[in-house]
Amino acid sequence: MAYGSSTVYDIEGRRLGSRSPPPQGPVSKGGNRRHCPYSDQHGSASLSSHGSKMVMILPRRRTVLHLAAVIALAAIGRAVAQQRHFTVGFANLTDDPGARIEGLGFTGEEIRWSFVLGARGLPIELLLYDNGRERAKAIANAEDAIRRKVDLYIQYCDDLEANDEIAQRLAAAQIPVLAVNFPVGNAPLYSADNREAGRLAGDALGRFALTTWPGRLLAAAILGAVKDPAKAVQARIAGITEGLQRQLPDVVPVQLDSGGNFLEAQAQLRRFFAKESGAQTLIATLDDATALAAKLAAETAGRVPDSVIVSQGCDPSVHGGVSSNKVIHPNNRNSVVLGSVAYFFDRYGSEILPVALKMLNREQVPLRSYTGHVLVTAKNVFRVYPPIDMN
Repeated sequence: MAYGSSTVYDIEGRRLGSRSPPPQGPVSKGGNRRHCPYSDQHGSASLSSHGSKMVMILPRRRTVLHLAAVIALAAIGRAVAQQRHFTVGFANLTDDPGARIEGLGFTGEEIRWSFVLGARGLPIELLLYDNGRERAKAIANAEDAIRRKVDLYIQYCDDLEANDEIAQRLAAAQIPVLAVNFPVGNAPLYSADNREAGRLAGDALGRFALTTWPGRLLAAAILGAVKDPAKAVQARIAGITEGLQRQLPDVVPVQLDSGGNFLEAQAQLRRFFAKESGAQTLIATLDDATALAAKLAAETAGRVPDSVIVSQGCDPSVHGGVSSNKVIHPNNRNSVVLGSVAYFFDRYGSEILPVALKMLNREQVPLRSYTGHVLVTAKNVFRVYPPIDMN
């Protein structure tokens, strides 16, 4: 074969024969050849139809290297084609943008969007459901997921009887379940660690008092919906007390019930300030809205210099944003609000979906996975919530 002739291979690397160099000059748009950018730099490589296959025409002297590249690309293409995509159902506690989740400042809508964003880049197709905090709706959602033959179902529902029934129906359909914050049969559970989150707040208050006011008279209070019977709320209260007394064994916090009402929280704290006029005050609030009420009460009562507040939740109302108060901010290190314990509801999707993917790939996952709670302060807020996330 004369120099310059070429060998023809298909996309799988099989030799189809030899071919003489094509004539020079322009190629009509109606022909089989299609211009290949590679030829601009390296010679006469091109794409051409060969029966039902697409082939690549290569100069003989480059055949070995290009054949290896073609085979590698074909292998990658087959691997991508073979990667399985899973259908995952996520039933949210509620999508109501006005409903607050777990007694904190986040909404169900924020959780829903965290799953939409968390699914990006994963081999997952999401089916989104709204349980609406209604038993009948939660069961109907699970039945729809069964009819659609989802590969896995993520259930976030606070109705334990509904969860038991849903667990049985999904087990009968052989669909694995991942539970969120509330048990669903024996399914793996991803949950906030409410007691630990409380301990972080109490511990922070105690350490601050020991460092800032050593030997001074101290008074402590837990402010918020302290009479809420929800297990999560009561676990936070117990944790706050434990964390505080770990540092200050003789300080017992009083509980001030505001019922979750902003104005009542201010009134309760003003009375507390009046009673404890000679003490340095340590305030643990059960949510960020109550922390803002406590801040306002301390400011109007002139108690900012001898008070400190630590909250629960770390929602956008305290950690920054274009139009928020930016109570926790590097430029506001002297704020009466020392910090807030983050629950990361706005990141649930990116935390939970990888666990679901492990289950789908038959990898072992723990029966319980917990949120990694962090006390967010002016010192670390930009590490935990970078400014790009805030805005």
